[in-house]
Amino acid sequence: LTLIEKGVDYDLVEADVFSSPEDRATQLTRHPFGKIPAFAHGDFRLYETSAIERYVDEAFVGPSLQPREPVRRARMNQALSVLDNYAYPELVWGVYAEQVEKPRRHLSPDETRLAQALAKSRTCLTALDAIMGDGPWLAGHAPTLADLHGAPMIDYFRQAPAGLALFGQFPRLLSWWEAMAERMAKVRSA
Repeated sequence: LTLIEKGVDYDLVEADVFSSPEDRATQLTRHPFGKIPAFAHGDFRLYETSAIERYVDEAFVGPSLQPREPVRRARMNQALSVLDNYAYPELVWGVYAEQVEKPRRHLSPDETRLAQALAKSRTCLTALDAIMGDGPWLAGHAPTLADLHGAPMIDYFRQAPAGLALFGQFPRLLSWWEAMAERMAKVRSA
C-alpha cells in the first residue's frame, strides 16, 4: 500500500512462508527469520514492515506519509507500535486464523484462544480509537504509514464474524475503515 500511495512501480513476489521447505528456505535468504515481507531496491535489501514503509516514504518522490508535526508523528509511531506489538498477534493470528483460516483447512478453532484474542482485540481497538484523536485518520487529518500499515490487519480481522461484530462497536474506526476501503478500491480499479 505504501508503494501504491507513493506511485512507485514494483514487482510483487509472493511468498508462502507456510508452504514447502524449499519455499521457506528461499524466504530465509530474504529475511533471516523467514517471515514476510522482505524488500529489495536495487542492491539494497530490507525486512520488517515498518522499516520498509519508512524507507519507501523517504526514498521515493510522492506525498509524504509521515506527519511533519511532532505530535502527529508521535501518534503515527504509537499507532504503528500498537499495530505491530499488540494488534497483529490478536486480530490476525488470534481471531482471523482461529475463526477463518482454521475452518478453511478443516481444523477446529481453539475457542479459548479465540475468546482471549477477542478480549485483547477490544483493548487494541480501544487504544487505536484513542490514538485517532480528532482523526479522521489514525494519526490526524491525512493518511499516514499507520493507516497503510493497519488496513491489511483490519481487513483480515473483519473477515472473522466475531471480529466484524467487535469492530462494529467502534464507530470512529468503522468510519476510518470505510475511507480506507474506498481508497484501496480506487487503487485496485485503476
